[in-house]
Formats: sequence, C-alpha cells, structure tokens
Amino acid sequence: MSTKTVLITGTSSGIGLATAVAAARAGWHVIATMRDTTKADALLAAAKDAGATVEVRALDVTDPASVQACLAGLERLDALVNNAGAGHVGTLEQESVEDVRAVMEVNFFGVLHVTKAALPLLRASGGRVLTVTSVGGVIGQPFNEAYCAAKFAVEGFMESLAPVAATAGVSVSVVEPGAVASEFVANVGLADDALDQAGPYAPALAAYLERTRGAFAAAQTSQDVAARIVDQLAAERPAFRLLTSDAASAFVAAKLKDLDGSAVQALTAAWVAG
Repeated sequence: MSTKTVLITGTSSGIGLATAVAAARAGWHVIATMRDTTKADALLAAAKDAGATVEVRALDVTDPASVQACLAGLERLDALVNNAGAGHVGTLEQESVEDVRAVMEVNFFGVLHVTKAALPLLRASGGRVLTVTSVGGVIGQPFNEAYCAAKFAVEGFMESLAPVAATAGVSVSVVEPGAVASEFVANVGLADDALDQAGPYAPALAAYLERTRGAFAAAQTSQDVAARIVDQLAAERPAFRLLTSDAASAFVAAKLKDLDGSAVQALTAAWVAG
C-alpha cells in the first residue's frame, strides 16, 4: 500500500506542530497547514531534527476559498486532523457579540469548512476525521463562555455526524485534551490590564486566573497529546472520544455522571470564589 496521507490544520505551533512531526515520523505523508506559511520555520526545523519531512500548505480555516485551494489537486486523503483553533477569555457583559462570533468562526465553522471539503476524499479512502476539541467541549468553564460554546458545538456536531459518516465508511472522533503547555495559552486575547477593566467581575477573574496558572503549571505536553493522536490515526477501530490524559479523563467523568448538573456547578464555582 502507498503511504497514507493526513492533512493537519493549525501546525505552526503547539499540538498541531507536534502532531505533524509525530505523524511524519510514523510514516504518514503529512500535509501541514497554517494560515501564514511564513511561520513554518519552527515546524520545518522540528521535522528535520526528527528525521522527517512534511508538506506545508497555506490554509485559513475560516475562508472557504482557502480551504478549496488547499485541497485542490489531492488525489487521496486518508485522515484529517482538525486542530486549528484559538483560545478566548472573557465574559458576556464585557465583550461584544461580534467577539463571540469571531470565536465561533475559528473554532466551530472553521472545523465545518475543512471537514465538509475533505469528506468526499475520505469516503473514497475509507478514512477518518479527528477533531481536537477540549475538556471545555464537555464542561463549561468560567470566563470561557464563547470558547466553550464553540467547543460544545463541535462536540455535538461530530457526535451527530459520526454514525452518518460511518455508513459511508468514514470514522469520526474527537480528541479532548485538558491543560496543555503550548502557545495556545498565550493566545487567549486577554489584555494586560484585564483585571483593571473587569469591574464587578475582577475578584472572580483574579481567582480564575490564579487557578488556571496552577493547572497549567502541571500541563500535559504537546508531544504527549500528539502521540495519542497518532495512535488514534493508526487504531483499527478508533473510539469516538479520546481523552489525552488521566486528568482530562477525571475531569470529563465528573460531567458524564452528573445527571442534574450540581456537581459540575459546584466544581467550577470554586474556580471563581474569592
């Protein structure tokens, strides 16, 4: 059999970069995509250091024309890893609906644009879709309203798509990391003076940020998440939900067994208690 091809979005840093390198080392032909290919140096250097090669293509997941251009000419695609996304910290009263809509465009509609375009190729190969969501796609988290809404939407969409896609031979999975040590954390759009501007929400935001700093001090590495994703790419029967760490599993379990929502509310309320 010829080398299998995987397209991975958001590979300029973090989980996407690590997954592109790990997949290439595992023998995949990797199409590593990013919005700005001038930022490919870190990826190419990491691949070279690992003795692997990747093909870099430009892709803005929010632009359907960019998606079509990226996939143009592909004769075969065996897997898609939807990884591109952006963090966002804020609360509804203090941000615009346009801010929320922008988060949805990247984290939800971007996934849909790429998956829709890739599905004909994946049907032809009997391939699979892996979408990196988050434990924030299962449990709503304080000051992550827009981000969690987008990830909840992705989870619901993929959970609904999975049985339909399976009838056409395509496997659909979601990947749920917890805290990951990557540049994603630095790209949440929180201004330096956020606490000064938080008004009545300042004590809650301060408590949330303190808790979050502690969580990310013991974060999983991007390379560890990437290894789990590559295992899922090769799995004979991939599970729908892949939790990438024991911490993520324990966190999500709190939601899945919480029938009335009280346990989760008690958990997250503690994050913002002054």
